[in-house]
Amino acid sequence: MVSALIFIADGTEEMEFTIAYDTLVRAGVKCTSVFVPASPTSIGSAQATVTCSRGVKIVADAALSELGSLGSIHAADLLVVPGGAKGAETISQNAIVQGLVTKHIEAGKLVGMICAGSLAAKTSGLPRQSLTSHPSVKSELEKGLSSEYDYRDDAVVVSGHLVTSRGPGTAFPFALKLVELLFGPEKKAEVQGPMVFPAGAI
Repeated sequence: MVSALIFIADGTEEMEFTIAYDTLVRAGVKCTSVFVPASPTSIGSAQATVTCSRGVKIVADAALSELGSLGSIHAADLLVVPGGAKGAETISQNAIVQGLVTKHIEAGKLVGMICAGSLAAKTSGLPRQSLTSHPSVKSELEKGLSSEYDYRDDAVVVSGHLVTSRGPGTAFPFALKLVELLFGPEKKAEVQGPMVFPAGAI
């Protein structure tokens, strides 16, 4: 069964997290939300209740400390890093997350980042490539980068196995692109149809 680890921390943008999680589940992906603690020296606790950027509370499925015992730390087919300024900073600065992102890309597996979550591409040391993010972190992503860096304003940017997007308003196109890359256009259409988007919305 195709599986995904979706990171979450205090301050994560709830739309970006829940839309990715929900859409992937609709496609048949086994999703596990993984709590990333704010302290770099902590590995978090099971059943952590996360307070998202707008106050919505979500109970994570697992903590970083549990990934090994769950057998999912390297087995997942997809990693997702949502945004939200505070949450994205916590997730992108976590050394375990950085290592997972790097290993997934090296293994030819998909990694999705949206909004400020795209900072994880830089903190994980991914090669310079096309990507996008929320406009608020564009300048931070460009600091110290070579002229070969290609920042784009598209809603979703696919660069090899890295998929990036811009913010809450692009969360559905982002999630549906992940479904398409995992399963193909037919599955994307199958998932998108019952959502009943207005004409031209996606």
